[in-house]
Amino acid sequence: MPLKKLNPEQLSAATAPLGKNLIIASAGTGKTSTIIGRIAHLLQSGVAPETILLLTFTNKAAGEMIDRIATAFGQGVANEIQAGTFHSVSYKWLKKLGEPIALKQPSELKTLFKTVYDRRLQRTARQESGPLSAAPLYDYYSLWENRVHGSFSQWLSDRNPAHELYGDLYEGMFEEFNALKRQLGFAGFNDLLLLMRQRLREGESSPFEEVLVDEYQDTNPLQNSLLEALGAPSLFCVGDYDQSIYAFNGAEIGIIGTFDERYPGAQVFSLSKNYRSSAPILSLANRVIAHNPRIYPKELQVTKTGPASPPALLAYGELFDQYQDIARRIALSQSPKNAIAVIFRNNSSADGLEAMLRELGIPCRRKGGGSFFEAREIKVLLDLITLAVNSRDLLAFIHILEYGPAIGAATAKELYDAALEIGQGNLLRGFLDPKRPSAPLFAKSYDPTRPGLFGHEEVAPTAARADRFTLSGGFGGHPLLTHPGLQPESAQFLAHLYQVAGLLCQPLSPARLIEKLIASPLYEQIADKLAHKRGLNKNRTLDEAAKAHAKERIFTKAQTLKELSRHYQECDRFINAMVLGAGEMSEGSGVNLLSVHASKGLEFDEVFVVDLMDGRFPNRKLMSQGGEIEEERRLFYVATTRARDRLYLSYASWDKYKKIDHKPSQFLYEAGLIEGRFGDQEKPN
Repeated sequence: MPLKKLNPEQLSAATAPLGKNLIIASAGTGKTSTIIGRIAHLLQSGVAPETILLLTFTNKAAGEMIDRIATAFGQGVANEIQAGTFHSVSYKWLKKLGEPIALKQPSELKTLFKTVYDRRLQRTARQESGPLSAAPLYDYYSLWENRVHGSFSQWLSDRNPAHELYGDLYEGMFEEFNALKRQLGFAGFNDLLLLMRQRLREGESSPFEEVLVDEYQDTNPLQNSLLEALGAPSLFCVGDYDQSIYAFNGAEIGIIGTFDERYPGAQVFSLSKNYRSSAPILSLANRVIAHNPRIYPKELQVTKTGPASPPALLAYGELFDQYQDIARRIALSQSPKNAIAVIFRNNSSADGLEAMLRELGIPCRRKGGGSFFEAREIKVLLDLITLAVNSRDLLAFIHILEYGPAIGAATAKELYDAALEIGQGNLLRGFLDPKRPSAPLFAKSYDPTRPGLFGHEEVAPTAARADRFTLSGGFGGHPLLTHPGLQPESAQFLAHLYQVAGLLCQPLSPARLIEKLIASPLYEQIADKLAHKRGLNKNRTLDEAAKAHAKERIFTKAQTLKELSRHYQECDRFINAMVLGAGEMSEGSGVNLLSVHASKGLEFDEVFVVDLMDGRFPNRKLMSQGGEIEEERRLFYVATTRARDRLYLSYASWDKYKKIDHKPSQFLYEAGLIEGRFGDQEKPN
């Protein structure tokens, strides 16, 4: 039975009398076993399973706990327990009460809100400092709903006094928007909690005898107000204030910190035995987190015995050298690859490492940030190299032409067919040395209103002339330019592709080819288009600084691919390693590349925490936007306590692409891995 497996501290918490109970469960102390033990105790004490509510951070976590209860008490009993996230439980409960709810994603509701926003704004006199655009205004409102502090307009003007002028306008917009949602039967995620709380406050009775809350430290005020509205006689809240890392999503650490104040007579239990990490790892994590204020006293005890490796500091001169060496260390490690994790604070940190792992043939899976090889600026380079290897690759050609102005997928397919025809089966030859067609190339045209990639409709042959475009560089008058749907800007894009086709036919190494592709007008045009899109504000105005930063990152990623390709002499072998290996990567096996937030709740034999440089971890940019060093320190604590046996902390002093010097993170000083105080330029131990 679950209770027999608990240690004395866990058992004491799990068998506490009904009432208000808070369990401080630090990393690796067995909080899941304690929650399952608590449910077992309730059932053995005669509490009906249908009066037990288990609220978890993910539905997966709830499912795993219920499965373990089913093993002990049978599936029928387990199925009676209500379990899931705040949102999923609210949705099921409201549907059971007969609420006509059509749940909508935030992106859909933003579109609906914009219709209200645009109509209201048309009736408003514009001031020198205009109102927020629709998308960020919606995001602010959603954050306010999670915090439920006073009126929205007052909350927003407290954050930015310039918006006080538009308080009535904003309030009117959301009043109309919420009325429209009710009329249509739509609900967002916050609406589920708000509606359930409203029904409870209006007198709907709660059937629950006890509510158990996992990851209580990440509860936000809206969720907490729902807990209070449920009014269950007994609460069993499990969490760790040192792992509260979701402030950006509205979570407030003060909720766990004031538990015994809000519930006089509440019992607070602490689980002190750590079953996960070795003594040196836990000691390091505790040294750093001790710099944060202590909310409830706790002292962890290590239960693991035997030899233990101390955490290792890996210092590098250059950023890319860091990624390369860590990949080599992982390749030589005796640990199973799926028992190794690389944890990063910023998504860009994982790009170089993912590339190096791919080069060494080490499978990996990435969570908490997009894959390096899924970045569009990388995919287009790989598509171009693919054409150098296989000039008949349709999808590579289609993907490249997606960046051409006024070139749709159907037009791209027609251009592909035509290039093959005049190239006698070779796409590149069709660009560089076309055979003059005996009949019009484009006797068919596509109807842009027809769905599908290759939807065509017969039309009369056109009299389009290739010389209607003024193009230099030898592409003027090319047969492909007779396509009737081409515009001057799309013709210029094809002229850039014509120049690149010449490069693709040269016997170049992958690194030399990538270098030339990066310098080509074609890639410059594609990079500018991507950077422009990424530099747009929510209101579709261009932020030139953001665009410049995005463009810099695009070319940095391209340089990373070039560095990676230096180990290959033939393009076909390089593409095979980079592209064909992607299927294995997406299978979800191998080394885990995780953001700190994505790593929460997981554990691994071996953990690398990378890019521990001041500015990156802690992230000073996010701190300047309202974050706190205490939250960054909690993120560091979460990252390091994922490790069972071996922990590596790494940093680099120089970024050769951005020409930036880096200082070690202050957390390395606090951990005692670097002598002196933060800011001193001491060498590592």
